[in-house]
Amino acid sequence: MDHNSYKTINANNATVEKGWVLVDAKDQVLGRLASEVARVLRGKHKPSYTPNVDTGDHVVIINAEKVRMTGKKFNNKLHFTYSGYPGGQRELTPKMISGKNPARLVEISIKGMLPKNSIGREIFRSLHVYTGTEHPHTAQQPKEIKF
Repeated sequence: MDHNSYKTINANNATVEKGWVLVDAKDQVLGRLASEVARVLRGKHKPSYTPNVDTGDHVVIINAEKVRMTGKKFNNKLHFTYSGYPGGQRELTPKMISGKNPARLVEISIKGMLPKNSIGREIFRSLHVYTGTEHPHTAQQPKEIKF
């Protein structure tokens, strides 16, 4: 057996192949959906996964307004934001967030499951969340996956 056949291949930006994935969020539990989408965004479902390279796929989420939360979390859970100014801390419930922008609730939960560094910010740009069934990424021919 050739000793070169066991060589470990590390992915880099030139060798990564990023695909497109479509996820329907209708009647999905928010946290379970977010953890699976974060895994696909990060690229952990691929054999060529490398922690320091963005090996994940672009993810398009439709029907973001139809996602559900278990228990009383929709009214009682709190999200905190802070503007950096004195008195600039705000408490928002998922009901308040989805009232303004339902897609933002899904984005917040997925962003919290990504790394908190420059690669996490780069990975987050591959997420596309839309309310309703229409999206502008049909030319990329995303493959639909179910969790």
